[in-house]
Amino acid sequence: MRILLTNDDGYHSPGLAVLERIARTLSDDVWVVAPAEEQSGTARALTITKPVRVRRFDERRYAVGGTPTDAVMMALAKLVQPWPDLILSGVNRGANLAEDVSYSGTVSAAMEGAFAGIRSVALSQLYAAAGPGENVSFAAAEAWGERVLRPIMAADWAPRTVVNVNFPPVAPEEVRGVRVCRQGLRDHGRLKLDHRTDPRGFDYYWLALQRIPHDPEPGTDLEAVMQGHVAVTPLHLDLTHEPSLAAFRRALA
Repeated sequence: MRILLTNDDGYHSPGLAVLERIARTLSDDVWVVAPAEEQSGTARALTITKPVRVRRFDERRYAVGGTPTDAVMMALAKLVQPWPDLILSGVNRGANLAEDVSYSGTVSAAMEGAFAGIRSVALSQLYAAAGPGENVSFAAAEAWGERVLRPIMAADWAPRTVVNVNFPPVAPEEVRGVRVCRQGLRDHGRLKLDHRTDPRGFDYYWLALQRIPHDPEPGTDLEAVMQGHVAVTPLHLDLTHEPSLAAFRRALA
């Protein structure tokens, strides 16, 4: 099995090294095509106003000067031939739960693979409230990654489906198992604006997502990781809201 690895934290991120170790438990035909720099929060953005440059490290390792979607596109268009059988994106530093999936470069890289008809999995490691930086422990992801991926690969997948996996912020021996669950939704209002002034007197802002208290709905990815489970959520690319079709057809008849 040929496996392509990518992410949104960048080619040199520790989570990508963890992902490679997981991937090598499944195959020895592993390729890396990842953004050269961190691209968190870029969603499915494309680089179309400037050139995309590629740096080759060896026959199967490349860094792309663009977004996660750029990286997967470059891999499939030129760098990885024939195409991979599986795309793994991550392991992201931090959660990609609930509405995070619409912002996430990690999930979007997997979506690009799924759009091409390739089985694709996004993997993310939550961290404790103490803070991210370089001190995030990927121990749960590393210990449970193969255990989650092998059954996923043996399952039947609908076409153009992405599997989103989130590992809880606990030690491997404290993980309570794997739970297949639906995507949750937090209350709006997590955006935090850090207002500052530069030396010339002009205002600028840092955008950040803050933690807000919430009671996750039962059966969701939010509840699963809060209770110490690995959350596995299948996502699909068709965003059509089927229940609304009839209502709008009547309204616009």
